[in-house]
Amino acid sequence: MIDDAFPTAASAGYSMPAEWETHERCWMAWPCRSDFWGDSFEAAQRTTADVANAIAAFEPVTMLSTPGSVPIARKLCSKNVTILAVPLDDSWTRDFGPNFVLNDNGDLAASIFHFNAWGQKHEPWGKDAAIGHRIAEYLGIPTFTSTIYMEGGGINVDGEGTVLATEQNVLHQNRNPGLCRSEATDILCAALGTEKVLWLPGDPDDTETDGHIDGIACFIGPGKVLVEICPAEGTARYDNMQANLDAISGQVDACGRAIEVEIIEEAYEAERQSEIFASSYINFYIANGAIVMPSFGIDRDQDARDKLASLFPDREIVQVNIADVAVGGGGIHCITQQQPVSKR
Repeated sequence: MIDDAFPTAASAGYSMPAEWETHERCWMAWPCRSDFWGDSFEAAQRTTADVANAIAAFEPVTMLSTPGSVPIARKLCSKNVTILAVPLDDSWTRDFGPNFVLNDNGDLAASIFHFNAWGQKHEPWGKDAAIGHRIAEYLGIPTFTSTIYMEGGGINVDGEGTVLATEQNVLHQNRNPGLCRSEATDILCAALGTEKVLWLPGDPDDTETDGHIDGIACFIGPGKVLVEICPAEGTARYDNMQANLDAISGQVDACGRAIEVEIIEEAYEAERQSEIFASSYINFYIANGAIVMPSFGIDRDQDARDKLASLFPDREIVQVNIADVAVGGGGIHCITQQQPVSKR
């Protein structure tokens, strides 16, 4: 429920811009939960640095790091990456970081979800849950705290009033027990300054994030949505992903436009190095002048690159092999959070 006694981003006149709008910087965080990463720990750190360095060629990057990890982060990241020491639990900045919002005057604020580590899957999570407010304090900007438990990877906006989300994620009992879709719609719109939610079913195979939208679909322009599908027809995986395509087809956005749908095939042939391996090409970052997207060392990488090049003809396409982060259940979008340009 929305508590009318406290302002929301929407009630205060703020809304979340689309990811393709110009960025002030990108926020990331350095992998530090060694028990989670196991044998992939050092590889995940190197890949995180690879992503940061790729983005830093196009816009400033601030890398959050535990004090003890600052030396290795500084060693592996380029000089264009600022390292900021802060207590952390791990590295999924999209999910625990703030959703940056702007008002009509160009003032920046932070709209923050409650974070419980994807339904209390990984303990502890208190340091990460505080990051949204810590970043806002660091920047000196106001905050709006939502009543909902979820993650930034669970939403995608078009900057014109529409949100993409999945029922599997937002309504999951491990986050928001008893929450119905109409209540969730109101809460998300209040938190993001939007008017409409386009609901997709989710991804039953995703047991780590419980169907985050950033592994399924995203806006690529006003009225345009890119949906990821499975190329293996006749499999349960194909049917699961097809359900999202079916759900978005025929929908209308907040401006009354019929949604134009594009599709991209996931990295189905990639070696699944863990049970939660994220084989998504759609989990990319839109940087200033570029798309920094995943590769997995398979033939389909080129097809995915060509697809995004056709959809973003004015941006340079940069691929980073993400397998050593994908083993942790996420990709490039999951470890990044854009801060839009403001008048501040």
